[in-house]
Amino acid sequence: MTSVNSIRPRWALPTRPPGHDPILFALAMRDMRLTWRARGVLAELATGYTDDDRPLMHQLSSLTREERLAAEGREAFRKAVVELRALGYLAPEGDGVAERLAVNFDAAKDARPVHERLRLDDDYDRS
Repeated sequence: MTSVNSIRPRWALPTRPPGHDPILFALAMRDMRLTWRARGVLAELATGYTDDDRPLMHQLSSLTREERLAAEGREAFRKAVVELRALGYLAPEGDGVAERLAVNFDAAKDARPVHERLRLDDDYDRS
């Protein structure tokens, strides 16, 4: 069995901070139109890949169970991508299996954040 520490990432780790607007990123992560799964995929794709090292769609969807570790499978990933595309968070670049997914945080301008009644009160002890 392969240990977690012996598995090398297939794609380069980010070498720079993400270039997106942090406010739009925060709105996207709180957009109640998205499932938790879709938010996770969006966060992964927004973690500072350069244009040259962004993984292709088929590379992400074809990860083996051993490579995914705790991550969900192909069908879950596919559903999250469909959801993100439908709301405009992802746009395809290329076609078919050679397609890269470009993140578009402009879609967060239409985000529907958590309803007011679910927000923490000012008196909430955050310690």
